[in-house]
Amino acid sequence: MKPVPHATSLRRAPVQRRSAERLTRILDACADLLDEVGYDDLSTRAVAQRAGVPIGSVYRFFGNKRQMADALAQRNLERFTARVTERLKGAAGGGWRAAMDAVLDEYLAMKRTAPGFSLVDFGNQIPVGARHAEPNHRVADRLTDLLSGYIDREPDEDLRRTFLIAVETADTLVHLAFRVAPEGDERIIEEAREMLRAYLARVLD
Repeated sequence: MKPVPHATSLRRAPVQRRSAERLTRILDACADLLDEVGYDDLSTRAVAQRAGVPIGSVYRFFGNKRQMADALAQRNLERFTARVTERLKGAAGGGWRAAMDAVLDEYLAMKRTAPGFSLVDFGNQIPVGARHAEPNHRVADRLTDLLSGYIDREPDEDLRRTFLIAVETADTLVHLAFRVAPEGDERIIEEAREMLRAYLARVLD
């Protein structure tokens, strides 16, 4: 079964498998409609119709479309974490450079292929253009916990600050790359990769 958001993203957490599957359909429909109509024209009724569920099923989990977008962002983070974890299984012994490539490459892959991701991301694009600090702190904390053992470093505040700076830098430059070109301008992406390597080498080597 596909991952669903943490219970705190929902009005009511799914308990039974059927309920969890219905929630997955709702979020899948939300993601597809975000790509098709954007956030402003998204509605809970349209999501219910696309998902093939009664409108009451949507309201069972979400009070409004903002909560639905937040839950989709949380699911994106869970899937991103799973993808990075799987990628690192095949890069044992690669150190922080392999870890950085895994994180950046999986983020780029989701930007290019995950429905609704270009608007929702990990929570910093809804309403469109809003880029609050909290989502990047959440991503940095997740990466600290995930990667500290892989790179043999203590998950202390110094490492969290290092990853937060790297996440903020990558976030800004990747969004620039995708504003310049629909699939991400490769030259900007490579510049971002080199900047991250230079910064992390100074801190982690």
